[in-house]
Amino acid sequence: MSSETQQRARHRRKLNRTHAVIGGVSALGLTGAAVFVGTLMSSANAAAQWPTPNGSEAVSKTIPVEGVRDGGMKRFYGSGDLAGDGQEEGGDPIFELADGATLKNVVIGKPGADGVHCKGTCTLQNVWWEDVGEDAATFRGGESAVFTIKGGGAKHAEDKVLQHNGGGKLVVSNFVAEDFKTLYRSCGNCSTQYKRSVIFNGLEVTAPGGRLTGINSNYGDSAALRRVTITGDSGKEIVPCQKYKGNNSGDEPEEAGSDADGTHCNYKPSDITYK
Repeated sequence: MSSETQQRARHRRKLNRTHAVIGGVSALGLTGAAVFVGTLMSSANAAAQWPTPNGSEAVSKTIPVEGVRDGGMKRFYGSGDLAGDGQEEGGDPIFELADGATLKNVVIGKPGADGVHCKGTCTLQNVWWEDVGEDAATFRGGESAVFTIKGGGAKHAEDKVLQHNGGGKLVVSNFVAEDFKTLYRSCGNCSTQYKRSVIFNGLEVTAPGGRLTGINSNYGDSAALRRVTITGDSGKEIVPCQKYKGNNSGDEPEEAGSDADGTHCNYKPSDITYK
């Protein structure tokens, strides 16, 4: 077979594969735009792309969420009584999710008040905090609560990003964090304490930062880190997992080591990549 004939044959095979893909997409009822977006989102760098908000809305009173609320990528920011972005504990959130609720496709701008509160099991999907106020999200609920974060990110947190005050488990996947003090904290001195756990699977972190996780080893907490990438921390100053001796008296908890022990701090050196 001549070189020219071989090229024509390869071209026909390529066209046939393309037509087969398009046919399959059409059968699923998807548009070309949907396929293009899906391709972008599957790329390794997609998680690091901060979204451009689709308009803005001032929020002067906490928005309650039951069921599913899709924000359409609009920016929500605090005004009036929610205009604060300081570190005083006990502030009101922009959104408060009922047990079982889902909040998705939302950008929380500045001022961010106390971000999002989950009263029980909840899901945060593609939620972005442009400038964290008191905390980005606070999780409450009993021992059986399961909190899920899918995608999204947060930056400019003077203190904590994710605050775990209730019981249960937090599962975070494909999250981005920049410029923070503590990414996740199991409450160190709440009046009611629980055994809590957190799992990060897919995390992109950009320094500066203090610690990825803070847990209470004396209450049986655990933190698992998988597929973590840290950028701009050549000295490895960001602590992956800080253990504390928590209490229920309101006192400042004492540090209790930061070694990867496979029980409380569950990760291996290969789970964290430095760039």
